[in-house]
Amino acid sequence: MNPAQTPLVCLTPRLSGVGGMVSFQQKLAAGLQNRGIEVCYDPADTQARALLVVGGTRHLRPLLQARRRGIPVIQRLDGMNWIHRVQARRGSGRLDVRHYLRAEYGNLILALIRRRIASRIVYQSEFSRRWWERVHGPTPVEHTVIYNGVNLDDFTPQGTETPPDDRCRLLLVEGSLMGGYELGLETAVQLARRLEALLAKGDQAAMPVELLVAGRVSEALQKSWEERLAQAGAPFTLHWAGVVPHEKIPALDRSAHLLYSADVNAACPNSVVEALACGLPVVAFDTGALPEMVAGDAGRIAAYGGDPWRLDPPDVDALVHAALEILENQPRFRAAARQRAEEAFDLETMVARYAEVLLG
Repeated sequence: MNPAQTPLVCLTPRLSGVGGMVSFQQKLAAGLQNRGIEVCYDPADTQARALLVVGGTRHLRPLLQARRRGIPVIQRLDGMNWIHRVQARRGSGRLDVRHYLRAEYGNLILALIRRRIASRIVYQSEFSRRWWERVHGPTPVEHTVIYNGVNLDDFTPQGTETPPDDRCRLLLVEGSLMGGYELGLETAVQLARRLEALLAKGDQAAMPVELLVAGRVSEALQKSWEERLAQAGAPFTLHWAGVVPHEKIPALDRSAHLLYSADVNAACPNSVVEALACGLPVVAFDTGALPEMVAGDAGRIAAYGGDPWRLDPPDVDALVHAALEILENQPRFRAAARQRAEEAFDLETMVARYAEVLLG
């Protein structure tokens, strides 16, 4: 292709560090470049044919200037900050005012770009679209839903790793289990405890449960849980894997029997997409995008049993029985998990759809 004819698109803001948005931007940039589409990160670049705003940015002027030049501005939206409001209503502990204001400011920026600047919206899931339209009204511009994708050659069931035969390995993978997301860890511990008790009552030999937690967890929270479990005499094993490098996630997924997706009202969690691609079935509550993502026998979705928007205590027994069904027929669920990933979460399909939105 002649360099003068090579299309250029801008991804903004440029993201760094770890997390779902960072991973998405890196994968999309590489995928676009593989398709002969150049990528920049400066929204003031006048050669760019389109801008993709990954979430939001406080630098609004370049977006407005691009619109005045006739350049489309596409906004990719997941969900909104909301847990801080539940915490404030409950009044438990000291309110972190700075965290609250940052969360509200982030919501304001996202809504402003959606309402006043974006020429097209890409939602990460139907749940995300419905949420935004319920809170902020119908989408004012053309919009579509594009799920997150994963490289199906890198994230695959094929590998030397297999689940252990002498125990049930329950995997929890989150970017962070802090800042209000500790509830996910609380539920995971209850799931592991009750699942082990249920397995011990079965006809077969008792199967111990191992809860493996991957993600950012404060040392104080780790110590607190270790002390609580020691005092309670909890029989299952709890391991902290810390923040696992992205390239090591496939091996981790292949080594588990099931993934518990802990995030409540998640828009399109990457950990679920990656697990399914590796043939790892998912167990979760029926909140957020999980019911539309984990279809068929790719896993099991349990009724939350309360109001997830208020973070009511969930129905852990329903989750336990859903997990038990997966454990009793691993081959069927593992095959269906991979099939679901191939149907809905192929990275090449995701990149192609974004290319069409940006340049079509």
